[in-house]
Amino acid sequence: MKHTDVREILQSAGWVGKEATVCGWVRTARDSKNMAFLALNDGTSLTHLQIVIDKNAGTALPAEAAKLGAAVKVVGTVVVNENNGTHEVNAKEIEVLGVCPPDYPLQKKFQKLETLREMPHIRVRTNTFNAVFRVRSVMAAAIHRFFQEKGFVYVNTPLITGSDCEGAGEMFQVTTIGYPEPGKYKNADEYYADDFFGKKAGLSVSGQLEGEGAAMALGKIYTFGPSFRAEKSNTVRHVAEFWHVEPEVAFAELPDVIELAEEMIKYIIRDYMEKCPEELKFFEQRFQPGLTEKLMNVLNNDFAIVDYTDAIELLKKADVEFQYPVEWGCDLQSEHERYITEQIYKKPVFLINYPKAIKSFYMKQNPDGKTVAATDLLVPGVGEIIGGSEREADLDKLLAAMNERGMRLDDYADYLDLRKYGSVPHGGFGLGFERAIMYVTGMENIRDVIFYPRTVGNIR
Repeated sequence: MKHTDVREILQSAGWVGKEATVCGWVRTARDSKNMAFLALNDGTSLTHLQIVIDKNAGTALPAEAAKLGAAVKVVGTVVVNENNGTHEVNAKEIEVLGVCPPDYPLQKKFQKLETLREMPHIRVRTNTFNAVFRVRSVMAAAIHRFFQEKGFVYVNTPLITGSDCEGAGEMFQVTTIGYPEPGKYKNADEYYADDFFGKKAGLSVSGQLEGEGAAMALGKIYTFGPSFRAEKSNTVRHVAEFWHVEPEVAFAELPDVIELAEEMIKYIIRDYMEKCPEELKFFEQRFQPGLTEKLMNVLNNDFAIVDYTDAIELLKKADVEFQYPVEWGCDLQSEHERYITEQIYKKPVFLINYPKAIKSFYMKQNPDGKTVAATDLLVPGVGEIIGGSEREADLDKLLAAMNERGMRLDDYADYLDLRKYGSVPHGGFGLGFERAIMYVTGMENIRDVIFYPRTVGNIR
């Protein structure tokens, strides 16, 4: 169906005085004896396009076209509204493409985000989610552009894997067997031998292990795709399926990883602010006052780099009663991360050199024997959005770390080969894409920045 996007009509002066065909959904309608007005939105713009119907000029307004949620096609002349300078369309023809009955759930009243989560397929038509998903699209493109401009190779790592990257056992099992007959299998080995892959398989929690293999040949790579965590964390920051940005760089150490992460964050924020000023203004007005100032503070300042041990001492001295006690060796909770970024440094912070006991097996062990060359990027309002490290390049040290954790070495044979055949210092990080969107929009719940959120007990 040939038509012009609402965004183009609103933004291009070249359309004034010309006839245009536009399509969209009716957001509001006002009808009187001689005149009628429709606010039309097709998803390309946060601002609606006003359709003016002059009944005295012979333009008919079908009754169904004046109902909230109806889909219509309008042919008319683009003019400038003398009162506010915006473009609008003086309608000549209106065709109803899809009627909308009175039980349409998005009526002209305030609806809580919690209510809208119960209708993910419809909530996208609201201003809030229109804005969220346009921003998501722009940021995804910016991420690809950033890495492509820096000479990274985009690789697609498998979503079905036989190894647990994080070693935490929070994987969704992939099987074709379903519920086996009682007594059919004597043990787990027999069960998995009869399965599709002949061994235990699960959905990937990260593409890092395979990404390291690609980096050992291509130098600089990145992945950008879904990851899955069977973690029963019913919080505003966790979902079972999320999108993961994971660069991996050969011939790199921890400072190089930190530099790349900061550069990437600033790049995508700058791109978002340039390309989505209307959405940014909307989020600042509706969700987070001071959002623009916060993001400008990120662009104009170096991120802090703080040793984990120093951070623990700062938290101990804090005049705050935390829900979770703080001791060296503990895994920091969201309240600790936010205090560090929001109260102490008031900007993003890279925490480095975590205790090895709370970090993954693949991280480079520091000379002190207690810590690893790991980093988490903490940001105000969200907490951790990036986790990264320099990887352990020494085969013996990697084997020791894996044996300490009781890991099955056969499952990681390919990964261990990377340390046997031309091992080099290398590192990378993972960015939780949804958490980055939360940070730049001010949305407080991760369920509101992903189309169909997958959480405990929810597979709608």
